[in-house]
This record gives sequence, structure tokens and C-alpha cells, in this order.
Amino acid sequence: MFMEGQIPLADRMKLIKPSPTLAVNAKAKAMKAAGADILNFSVGEPDFDTPAHVCEAGKKAIDEGFTRYTAVPGIPELREAIATHYKAGRGWHYEPEQVQVCCGGKHGLYNMAQALFGPGDEVLIPTPYWVSYPPIVLLAGATPVFVPLDEKQNFDLTAENLGKCITSKTRGIILNSPSNPTGSIFSAGALEKVAQMALEKGWAIISDDIYDTIVYDSELQVPHILDIEPKVKEQTIILNGVSKSFAMTGWRIGYSLGPKHVIAAMNKIQSQSTSNPASISQKAALAAISGPQDFPGVMKKSFLPRREFIVESLTSIEGITCVNPGGAFYVFPNFSAYYGKQFNGKVISGSVDMCEYLLEESFLATVPGAAFGADEFVRFSFATSMDAIKEGMKRLKEALAKLD
Repeated sequence: MFMEGQIPLADRMKLIKPSPTLAVNAKAKAMKAAGADILNFSVGEPDFDTPAHVCEAGKKAIDEGFTRYTAVPGIPELREAIATHYKAGRGWHYEPEQVQVCCGGKHGLYNMAQALFGPGDEVLIPTPYWVSYPPIVLLAGATPVFVPLDEKQNFDLTAENLGKCITSKTRGIILNSPSNPTGSIFSAGALEKVAQMALEKGWAIISDDIYDTIVYDSELQVPHILDIEPKVKEQTIILNGVSKSFAMTGWRIGYSLGPKHVIAAMNKIQSQSTSNPASISQKAALAAISGPQDFPGVMKKSFLPRREFIVESLTSIEGITCVNPGGAFYVFPNFSAYYGKQFNGKVISGSVDMCEYLLEESFLATVPGAAFGADEFVRFSFATSMDAIKEGMKRLKEALAKLD
């Protein structure tokens, strides 16, 4: 226990650091409330409404009184639909008992970490990483070990970088492809190496596939470790959900697939924390997963010209480099050439300073790379209108030109 006020806090709270984005986000909201013309490039969700047939399913659930508790791991028909979806789409066989429905993708990650990891365990996390991976590993009592990815190699995993981070305590690895924040996709060769190591050492593989339907450069599916080496299926937990694929972020439905004993353990965790996900949201998710699958393609078609424009705009600015994202709806440009410069006597020392400067000077809300373990970078979401992107890039160029 430690004291910050009259009530002592648990020691685990020392492990969780305040997000470096909080101050910037709070300031952006305050400025917008005061009337500032804020262009928001920080939002990690599609700028589309949930499909009409999905909303209707939610309304129907309410009208029919489907508003009570359900089974802890989700209603049977939704778990069956998820298993069927994976069989039809990927050729992977899962029983409904191998599926857990939870309160969003982050909740699935938390359940998994609590079920699999504990004190003394190390979990490999390729970096840049999604902001919640390290805290969730820490809350399980385990230690996150960061595997650095190189911008010059399109943020792909390499055997060399991976090998430097492995110890006798390594118990698992988290894969996110396409990635938040980079949008990069792990190569088949990289995933093959991970599979070989996992088989040899008995690791758990956590595959966060939340952006798997938003891929730009090929109609083929993203390389997946289960396709490259099917033998690792009994060591792999898939995390996914309907939030990105069907613009259902607020409905809070995620799901996990994996070995029966792992899903059973995750169900125990869920039974003593949230219990079942919202009944109404489950019916909506059922309509999304079992209904027409054209919606992700509609979003992708809209995102594609935005991606092309924002990458071209960023790389046209002297000193900025930016990997062209293969999926998701983020770009992760490198701003480090501008660190050390100043405006009105204030030095830009890193990504947090840069994001504060862009917000104050140009009314641009972005996310500092420090939140993702990569301070050289700043994340922009292009899940916003083309008009906003064009105006935002104009403001960005003007703001950077003022630094000296």
C-alpha cells in the first residue's frame, strides 16, 4: 500500500503510469468547448455510422425484452456465428466453447493476460505498441519486454531483434498486424520465425487481429501465423471484435478464440469481473458477423485516398519520414528532425511537446509517439474527412515552418 490521500492505494498502482496523451486530450477538449476550430487526428475509430441492419438488431433486442443477463462467455448463437465466420473466412475450425465474447477488444486482452501470465513471466511486445499492452501485462504481475522495430524496415519483426529479447522467462508474445499505431503488416517470414520459436519454447502467441479487415495493398488476406504454421494453433489466442470492422466502437463487443482450457480460464476471470457483455450489443454483433460482409470494404474504399493524400503530404515536408501503412487507419510519421527546435523560446524536446505545440499553434489534435513507446513519432488517424485532412496538412506545414 502507499498513500496519496486519506485512503491508501494498492502497490500495483505504482506500475501504471499516467498516459502522456491525457494532458493533450484534455486541453483539446477544453479548447474545442471554448470555440476553437480543432481538427481531431487522434481518434482511433472509423468515422462511419454503424450499419443500419446492425442497429436494427439492437433495437429489436430491446423491443423483444432481450435485456437480462446472458451466459458469461456470450450467447451461444453469437459464439457459434464467430466460429462459423472463421471457418468460412479462414478455414480454421473452432468449437463455440473455444470462443469468448467480452466487453471490447481490450477486455479480451485483459482476460487473457490474467489467465496466462503472472510474476516472473516476461511477455514480448514489438515496439511501437498499442498503448494498453504494457499496462495490462503489468497488471497481471508479469514484465513487458519491448522488441524494437525499425522504421527503415517498415516496422517488421526481425529474427535479430527478437533474439536479443528472449530469456528463460519469456512466456508469450503479442502480435498486432495490421498495427496500431504504425499500420504496418508483419511479413510471412517474420511470423514463420515467431512460430518456430513458439513451438520450440512453448510460448503463448497472442494475435490481436482487430484491424484484419482494413488492408489496402492487396485483396489477399494479411499473412497470419496460423496459416504459416498451423501447428501453433493450440498455443495461439486470437483477439478481435466488431469495433473497427463494423464501426461499433461504442457497442463494446470483442471476442477471443483459443484452446478450450485457455478460454475456460478467461471465462472464470470474466465471471468474477464484468460477467456477460451487454445483451443488446451481443444481438447487434450477431447481425454484424452473420450478415452481409461488404461494410469493411466500403470503409476501406473511403480510407484509401485519404491514406494516399496524408502520406504524400507528410513526406513532402522536409525532415519528415513516414512509412506507408498497409492497413488500419493511422500514419506514424517521424518528427525527430524537428526536436530541439523552438518557438517563442519554448523548445520542442519530444513528441509530447510537439503535440502540444501543434494543438496550441494550429489546433491539431494528435497523439504523441511516447504513448506507443516511440518518442520520435506522432500518430495521426486518417479516419476523418478528406477536407479535414487537407486543412490539417496545410496547418501542419505552416506550424513546422515557424520553428527555428
